[in-house]
Amino acid sequence: QLQLVESGGGLVQPGGSLRLACAASGFTLDNYVIGWFRQAPGKEREGVSCINKSGRSTKYADSVKGRFTIFRDNAKKTVYLQMNSLKPEDTAIYYCAAVSNSLLFGLWALESTYEYWGQGTQVTVSS
Repeated sequence: QLQLVESGGGLVQPGGSLRLACAASGFTLDNYVIGWFRQAPGKEREGVSCINKSGRSTKYADSVKGRFTIFRDNAKKTVYLQMNSLKPEDTAIYYCAAVSNSLLFGLWALESTYEYWGQGTQVTVSS
């Protein structure tokens, strides 16, 4: 069974940092493009970041550029999202997703691009 599991969420003060992790079981993560999405209460799910199979190419939403960094450790079958300078508007459930077709990397921000999804991890930024 193919599964993605997110971890690392929690409560953090504005300006703080969190590192989310997306781990895979049942398949080899380095064969997949991995995206991070988030959904805030009352809002649609939006693409946050994406990384290609090699880790050499990344994408970011404008709202997180310069604050979030995505990277992968294929040996550990894990993709990370380092989130710095967090703001209250970053509060959301964060999901990771995977797609095997590298040609879809350019469509990274579309939910329909991805084949597999994790269950999400809550991030709350509040004082």
